[in-house]
Amino acid sequence: MARKFIDCREYPSEVNCTIAISADSNDEVVEAAAQHAISVHKHPDSPELRTMLRSAVKEGAPA
Repeated sequence: MARKFIDCREYPSEVNCTIAISADSNDEVVEAAAQHAISVHKHPDSPELRTMLRSAVKEGAPA
């Protein structure tokens, strides 16, 4: 099974975040990324946020 990941470096932000989050499932990545987006990037917790994060999940490992 391929790992899943989201890499903040692919989404420029004011804090120049370099976090990459990986896990074995999309659900784990989305949950961890949502917590990160809410606490660090101050995004509101919403279904739209989780939908956006789910569409950003990639297979493999961050570069």
